[in-house]
Amino acid sequence: MASVTSLSDSVQQHLATALSAALPDAGSADPLLRRSDRADFQANGILALAKKAKANPRELATQVVERVESGGVIKDIEVSGPGFLNITISDKAIIENLAARYADSDRLGVPLAAHPGTTVIDYAQPNVAKEMHVGHLRSAVIGDAVVKLLEFTGETVVRRHHIGDWGTQFGMLIQYLDEHPHELDHKSGAVSGEEAMSNLDRLYKSARKLFDSDEAFKTRARRRVVDLQAGDPHTLATWQKFVDESKIYFFSVFEKLDMEIQDADIVGESGYNDMLAETCRLLEESGVAVRSEGALCVFFDDVKGPDGNPVPLIVQKSDGGYGYAATDLSAIRDRVFSLKANTLVYVVDARQALHFRMVFETARRAGWLNDDVKALQLAFGTVLGKDGKPFKTREGETVKLVDLLDEAVERATAVVREKAGKVGLSEPEIVENGRYVGIGAVKYADLSTSAVRDYKFDLDQMVSLNGDTSVYLQYAYARIKSILRKAGEARPAAHPELELAPAERALGLHLDQFGELVLEVAAGYEPHKLASYLYQLASLLTTFYDQCPVLKAETPEQVENRLLLVDLTASTLHKGMALLGIRTPERL
Repeated sequence: MASVTSLSDSVQQHLATALSAALPDAGSADPLLRRSDRADFQANGILALAKKAKANPRELATQVVERVESGGVIKDIEVSGPGFLNITISDKAIIENLAARYADSDRLGVPLAAHPGTTVIDYAQPNVAKEMHVGHLRSAVIGDAVVKLLEFTGETVVRRHHIGDWGTQFGMLIQYLDEHPHELDHKSGAVSGEEAMSNLDRLYKSARKLFDSDEAFKTRARRRVVDLQAGDPHTLATWQKFVDESKIYFFSVFEKLDMEIQDADIVGESGYNDMLAETCRLLEESGVAVRSEGALCVFFDDVKGPDGNPVPLIVQKSDGGYGYAATDLSAIRDRVFSLKANTLVYVVDARQALHFRMVFETARRAGWLNDDVKALQLAFGTVLGKDGKPFKTREGETVKLVDLLDEAVERATAVVREKAGKVGLSEPEIVENGRYVGIGAVKYADLSTSAVRDYKFDLDQMVSLNGDTSVYLQYAYARIKSILRKAGEARPAAHPELELAPAERALGLHLDQFGELVLEVAAGYEPHKLASYLYQLASLLTTFYDQCPVLKAETPEQVENRLLLVDLTASTLHKGMALLGIRTPERL
């Protein structure tokens, strides 16, 4: 179905036409329309236009009002103050607009982006042989939401999970296991992905301890890295075992997070090995990178160390080994030239901002990035504990992601169980809803904060029924579903002839903004703005309930009209939450 023209777009068009008639020399002038407390919308653009045309702004505003054709959309328009326009929408236009959105059940009238392209999004980057911790949460959750938003607006999205699966630590791990073969023996019987990973993580810590304290072992481990890079069969087979066991674990964690990860989307550091030498050759031959003390480096005028000397991006070390920069630059070449991407988005910790700024600038100098192909880091802040410090266990250890998710589900299940009797939930429904509420709570707490800001991880607040939480939104959705089940023969239907109460108008005008908001959120990679919109929607719904009976409305027509309003609100909550990766149970 075609997208639905929003009420603000309709008003914008009517005002622009009237402005052009009143001020022919202004061309296609922007009336600068925005929502207002004094009316439904306010237009502020006339002041700047009047100043440019050396006209009296209030007189110009009056001329514009005289030329506005309402088209059945504008009920009232008045000049305010020095030349603002206050605009009130007709009730008929609000309901007709909502009816059109309601009829488009798949997209709710949300338009596709004007110029969709191909975006590669790099997110959820765990490390082989290491357990995922709370620091991995934000990249996974933010990245997954951005993927869903971009795909919904028509973008072709290629997911990439750039896992750490190569380098010195694997020489260290493989050598240690060869010398201590019984340390990874699994107990009899099958082990879960989490148990296998816990064993690997323990092995990694033991190997690291020996590597840091024993020079002879360090030398043997480094020789093993050379064997790995040379493709020694035994070394490669052990490495592959580490990778396979780690992937089973990754999939189990992502399943807990209610995220779909495909094996084909996992292209780790090792996936670019064959490109590294050529990447270095291209950079050196083009003069983008130069040799300095044996290393291949890229220098920048604005990147200096504490001593004032330039700090380079090291693409190849003096011993011939490759650093992260070589892999990241090879990945850019692959994504631009093989995957034909227009945009590369990296959902990576803000602390890596300098590295990515240098990598992107190097790629620009090499001609791999340009005006038509851009790369950006979607940086995110740190997860903090209630004390405002980085989130740690009581022993000072980094919190394991699975432990955190399990606790969230446990807390949420207790909240669901407390209410379950009222709606008659079975035990399997309590367990399933507890999972959806718990994981939704964790995701929403992350996504409702601007990505670049730190946020406090407070499970008590996250699973609260009050305030800006996903549970509040999920209960709003379930409440509407309950009303619809009780509606009997009554069905949602539009009645444009009815006069709307203030709470109905407020809810309707907010529903009208959904399409524009989704496009804006996707274009700016800002899921927190969608979370904010949905919370406002649920809050307006609460006010509507308090002031406007639905099933006990005065007339059958009013019942049908209000059922339309709440059913569209439910669909908008459901779609909006799904775009954030959060489920909305039908009964809570």
